[in-house]
Amino acid sequence: MLNTLERIDRSAVIPDDAVGDRLDQVLAEMFPEFSRSVLGRWVREGFVVVDDKKVKPNYRVRGGESVVVAATLEIRSEDQPQAIELALLHEDEHIIVLNKAAGLVVHPAAGNRDGTLLNALLHHAPELASLPRAGIVHRLDKLTSGVMVVARSLSAHQHLVRQLQNRTMGREYLALVRGKVISGGSVTAPIGRHPKDRKRMAVLDMGGKEATTHFRVEQRLGPYTLLRCHLETGRTHQIRVHMAYRGYPLVGDPVYGGRLKLPAAADDSIRAGLSGFRRQALHAQRLTLNHPATDEQVSFVAAVPDDMQSLLQLLAKGYADHA
Repeated sequence: MLNTLERIDRSAVIPDDAVGDRLDQVLAEMFPEFSRSVLGRWVREGFVVVDDKKVKPNYRVRGGESVVVAATLEIRSEDQPQAIELALLHEDEHIIVLNKAAGLVVHPAAGNRDGTLLNALLHHAPELASLPRAGIVHRLDKLTSGVMVVARSLSAHQHLVRQLQNRTMGREYLALVRGKVISGGSVTAPIGRHPKDRKRMAVLDMGGKEATTHFRVEQRLGPYTLLRCHLETGRTHQIRVHMAYRGYPLVGDPVYGGRLKLPAAADDSIRAGLSGFRRQALHAQRLTLNHPATDEQVSFVAAVPDDMQSLLQLLAKGYADHA
């Protein structure tokens, strides 16, 4: 196993909506390229200062403080390169843009130690081993498909992370939901860990993080609606949680969709199509960002995968008279 050292220098202002949260938790959201455990260790070792003072990881932030991280990251090459096919949309010396397949896990973790996007990236571009999380700056759920960007250099990594923090990276999703959505709108509701099921997220009146999802109707499909969703924030499972909260759960969502409900008047083909769709019908279609080298705005579009496209066509045909 070959280890390398990387100098880390970060500075930012703690968001006002983080007031009362633990510092290590806030840092993990501000600097998603580093794990909470690593950030907590840096705080304990004095490599993180808040308003020019050393504090403990459980320090409760007030919001508005300046935070500076100056540390050395040991990058371990434990994750092995694997020849997993990638659907590349764009590639240059600064970034890699790809269309992640549904079913592909982004990061290795318990239960998925290999066979992940990270393993595939290390095989495709071995130099990514020297970057935090192999250059991955954001993620998609395992069962969500769509466009992702990966940094290919430390400077590009920092540039992309800043865009995510400043909410200047545009992310548009297509979501097929159950129910007739009359018109577009927005959902602004705080999201946090479910108080009883830590594997789920939920809208919380107390303790949740600010979250806003904008949506508009893309296509009406009888008792279903295809929505185009735009993320203003990027909380875990945000679209899935927000749409279920509004009473329009995503088709096929195994966590927030509840039991499968088939329309009473649906024909056999629609029933089979809905029953056979075993993932949330969510696709990250468009990603807009400022290129790290030129700062020019660029946009990338990922084609809707075959399984979701087939379901949409089936619904469109079956409910042609109900549009």
